[in-house]
Amino acid sequence: MSVEVKERYSDADLAEFKALILAKIEKAKEQLDLYKSAYMNDGNNGTDDTSPTFKAFEEGSETMSKEANSQLAIRQEKFIRDLKNALVRIEGKTYGICRVTGKLIAKERLKLVPHATLSIEAKNLQR
Repeated sequence: MSVEVKERYSDADLAEFKALILAKIEKAKEQLDLYKSAYMNDGNNGTDDTSPTFKAFEEGSETMSKEANSQLAIRQEKFIRDLKNALVRIEGKTYGICRVTGKLIAKERLKLVPHATLSIEAKNLQR
């Protein structure tokens, strides 16, 4: 008994994934704007009159916060780029095909990780 493997997702499925990805891109861009504005914020909270020790602590904290926001922004930009690459695969009708096994990636996985290029099977082989 052989199992028939679909070669690709249907156009209707691809349209559904495209809508999902476009919504995620929109949300990700909003989040990126928040990270960038937090990073660009000068952080002056009117603490000029506080003790030097507290001021030094706050400046150190502010630096760490800027670094954290910068890292979050970088990750968010990569996420957006990965989502846009997924849109390119949708247009080329290769979306949802595992780049290692050549099999379709489960719909449930794609709904959770719409930019996935590996099936769970291939992901587990990497470990």
